[in-house]
Amino acid sequence: MKAIKSLLVILFVVSFFSCKDNTKLEDTNITKEVSTYYFIRHAEKDRSNPDNVDPELIQKGLGRAMHWAEIFDDVELDAIYSTDFLRSSMTAAPTSVKKNIDVKYYNFEDINVNQFKKDHVNQNILIVGHSDTTPEFANQLLEEDKYSIMEDYDNGSLFIVQITNGVATSQRLHINCNCPD
Repeated sequence: MKAIKSLLVILFVVSFFSCKDNTKLEDTNITKEVSTYYFIRHAEKDRSNPDNVDPELIQKGLGRAMHWAEIFDDVELDAIYSTDFLRSSMTAAPTSVKKNIDVKYYNFEDINVNQFKKDHVNQNILIVGHSDTTPEFANQLLEEDKYSIMEDYDNGSLFIVQITNGVATSQRLHINCNCPD
């Protein structure tokens, strides 16, 4: 009987310290840092004047911009970035208004990606760009050459880059817009 009591005491002590060790491990876990970047290309632009380097959106593009605002309605955004072209800023505008977030303008050539990552730790960022800058910016955040230049007619791709504790993952979705022409 004495041996059984001793065994029970030992099991209790081992269980107690075992649970306590697990608690310590949980208490020392590093806080998760998650940053999510949503990249879209500007919506459909006016192509009637090939010499116009800064065209506005056509009706279908305006509809797509409104559609993007609906898509991002349930996403908590901390910032919205756009290039300083009419087609990009017009694409960002409905989401900006709906979220009450001022658009920040950027020049892709001037972006320091490492600083951009540091500035937006634990944030959700929408970035509106172009067929070449959108996949390239995503690639730079991923630190790999995963995405190529978008086709000229592709105004519906959504690139999502998520960086969790320094590890980047991504996905590319295509959002169809049945917007009127």
